[in-house]
Amino acid sequence: MQKKTTLIILGSGPAGYTAAIYAARANLNFILITGNNIGGQLTQTISVENWPGNYPSITGMQLMDNLYNHAIFYKTNIIKDTIIQADLKQKPFILQGETNKYICNSLIIATGSSPKYLGLSSEKKFLGKGISTCAICDGNLYRNKKVAIIGGGNSALEEAIYLSNIASEVHIIHRQTTFRADKILINKIIKLSLHKNIILHQPYIVKDILGHENFGVTKIKINQINTLSNVVIKVSGIFILIGSYPNTYLFKDQIKLDSNGYIITTNHTKTNIPGVFAAGDVTNNIYKQAIISSAAGCMASLDAQRFLQNI
Repeated sequence: MQKKTTLIILGSGPAGYTAAIYAARANLNFILITGNNIGGQLTQTISVENWPGNYPSITGMQLMDNLYNHAIFYKTNIIKDTIIQADLKQKPFILQGETNKYICNSLIIATGSSPKYLGLSSEKKFLGKGISTCAICDGNLYRNKKVAIIGGGNSALEEAIYLSNIASEVHIIHRQTTFRADKILINKIIKLSLHKNIILHQPYIVKDILGHENFGVTKIKINQINTLSNVVIKVSGIFILIGSYPNTYLFKDQIKLDSNGYIITTNHTKTNIPGVFAAGDVTNNIYKQAIISSAAGCMASLDAQRFLQNI
């Protein structure tokens, strides 16, 4: 089926939903296409403590439900589809989805990012058999069992705190001597490592993941960076939280990207293609905050409105 519209918003995270709210209030003819990760990575976040107005905290899923319902309140046309091909070299723009073909005059790219993996062959072998990137999704499978978390950022420490109430032991493995998370999270982790079941391994890197093809992960082999000594830890689950990469592969030969694959924008949300705007984690490798993505979605929507008015 072919669908024509003035504006398309790609993505259903904070940037996409915020862009939709502003586009709807401007009475634009537009469609929001969710992609295959509805709600984005924030749906996997256990506790959001820094979203203005929601204190002391709100879950990532609750926050995304609120943004979704806000967009629906303004009668946003939300379509569950995933774009597999994009032609931005001609106008109007053409997007091919798994279900429909879309034609539009303007486009907001808010496709977010996806989790990185270690790149080990054993990692692929045990994916879904003890290896996960989401503790809130899979943590309950490891009740009273030993688990490991790979990473040292906000997501890694948040999920370690969550798992400390479920697992018997939580081993945090980080390649640096210091964490790169918010100070409040670091303080919580240090306190839990002194008085509870969190065990810190710094600076260590993962050398191998061991297990049985029928029973899944059983051990993780780590290497101390300074001494090169090896340690093998018995674990039933491993959560990999080492960052993410932008979902920009559809546009790599059409839109200007930086060396890491992030969309390059000028004047906040404009890409090198007139009428195409970008917002959220596809452009930002520095702040990585939901509120920043939401604000960028607002700016992209306003920029798209001005563009459409001028044509």
